[in-house]
Amino acid sequence: MSNYAAGLGKPGSGKRRIRDLLNQPDNRVCADCGASDPKWASANIGVFICLKCCGVHRSLGTHISKVLSVTLDEWSDEEVDSMIEIGGNASANSIYEAFVPDTCSKPGPDVSHDQRMRFIRAKYELQEFLKPSLRITSGKCSTKSSAFLTSSLSRKIMDSFRTNSSSQKMFQEGMVEFIGLLKVTIKKGTNLAIRDMMSSDPYVVLNLGKQKLQTTVVNSNLNPVWNQELMLSVPESYGPVKLQVYDYDTFSADDIMGEAEIDIQPLITSAMAFGDPEMFGDMQIGKWLKSHDNPLIDDSIINIVDGKVKQEVQIKLQNVESGELELEMEWLPLDQ
Repeated sequence: MSNYAAGLGKPGSGKRRIRDLLNQPDNRVCADCGASDPKWASANIGVFICLKCCGVHRSLGTHISKVLSVTLDEWSDEEVDSMIEIGGNASANSIYEAFVPDTCSKPGPDVSHDQRMRFIRAKYELQEFLKPSLRITSGKCSTKSSAFLTSSLSRKIMDSFRTNSSSQKMFQEGMVEFIGLLKVTIKKGTNLAIRDMMSSDPYVVLNLGKQKLQTTVVNSNLNPVWNQELMLSVPESYGPVKLQVYDYDTFSADDIMGEAEIDIQPLITSAMAFGDPEMFGDMQIGKWLKSHDNPLIDDSIINIVDGKVKQEVQIKLQNVESGELELEMEWLPLDQ
């Protein structure tokens, strides 16, 4: 669970806690089509959805998706707690969209009703994109049996979040508990901004909580290659990794050359859902989706490679005239 969701676990009215969850960046767009400003949610699945996708969810039946309005309906404490425990759209999609094939395109806000229906049914009812061990299938069955199977699926997914989270070894540094290590390899930069006469002397800084790490300085280079590993300890309540690029100056303050926030929740959620990656062959297990709210150039795929959980990330630096950065993240549980 991220620090966003952890903060929402505090006492308060159910509707206020749901609205606070809705205001997180990944929940400001529909989980199924990316439409902005969703006002509906599937309480048992744990996603926020738009009005058009809401109609499709309702057609599936409450045994598959129980749709509630964020503002109009009354929420039970159990429904609120379930939504917050899952953590929102990014966390849920890292499970429900872990295996979307290249031949299947995620619908956009303006697709036809038939396209929207096909994708949502495949995602939730037919479970086509789930990790195989989470799928629950049956032959012909009654609505009552289908409700039982879907309830079992929801329990399996929730148990996957809970079991893997609680089984992680934790260590303490002062009063901070950690759940694992994040190895970040800063690979290279492309077309970075000029901050000196003709070039720049760039280096990268990573921040997570109170931790601050930086790469070496590459002199006079707008397309630097670092291939440098930085190791961060990930606390139980974590937020995004904050990345900044600076131009080193000898006689004055270093100049900023762009920044970005790296959402590590999809990587950690996917890794915890699968457990020991050495038990699996090379495979895709998750995805951080490109959106207008994040710096991704393309969707960032999470894979198991040689028994390790890795994620390639390409970002466009923010608040600067130009610059891109390529990096790789690897999740390391504490018992590894």
